Amino acid sequence: MWRLLAIAFLLPWAAGAAHAETVHFASVAVGTMPAGPQLSGWLIKPPGPGPFPAIVLAHSCAGVTPHTDAWGARFVKWGYLVLAPDSFNSRGTNAVCTTPNVVTPNMRVSDVAGALDFLATRPEVIAGRIGLIGHSHGGSTTLRSMQKSFDLKAHGLRGGVAYYPGCAPAFNAGIDLPVLVLIGDKDDWTSADACRRLKPDRPELVEIVYYPNAYHSFDSRAIDRNVPGAYGKTHHLAYDPVAALDAEARTRIFFDKLLKQ
Repeated sequence: MWRLLAIAFLLPWAAGAAHAETVHFASVAVGTMPAGPQLSGWLIKPPGPGPFPAIVLAHSCAGVTPHTDAWGARFVKWGYLVLAPDSFNSRGTNAVCTTPNVVTPNMRVSDVAGALDFLATRPEVIAGRIGLIGHSHGGSTTLRSMQKSFDLKAHGLRGGVAYYPGCAPAFNAGIDLPVLVLIGDKDDWTSADACRRLKPDRPELVEIVYYPNAYHSFDSRAIDRNVPGAYGKTHHLAYDPVAALDAEARTRIFFDKLLKQ
């Protein structure tokens, strides 16, 4: 399965990237989270010798999909080296949309730390110029990665963008890296109202943008659909071109300011 997925994952990026390779690195212990398993991922570089600022790309609960491909290609076009870890395969699953506790966002923070440590060894990466982006389950992972208790700043992380994450009250305390949250008001999977209830102790580090007509997965160019989630619930996913284009522009501005200036 991984072999077939890897081939599908490589092809969309290879056409626009000067170099693409499969890499392996260890998930590492951070805070109270133990180290996870050895991970596989894709490292994709823009054309040219570099060095480049880098992005760690955290996939959704569906795992590595064409949506992951699209974002990887986008960042390469913008001049970023991309590392996309697969947090699921080495843990014996391909997706956790209906079983979110099999692999949790907290567990994936250790994967992000391992990705950061791996990138720190690469001469084509500008030291200390690494950001994180995640969608849905990966967005929740991104929010957790901003918290001081995990101290990913010490691993070289500069900040992150979280698309439609789960906003938990725990994020009111301890965020010590800049984060941009992008979420739709019609999201019936991860609630925008939960994000509105956040009162972060460092509000200057947190920006949240709400899109009034957007559902979950609003940036994924796919047909409108209903998909199963946990506890027997079904959720609506829909592409919103207005929200998608605005969020994409905000994402690029955020990372260019954070990692290129």
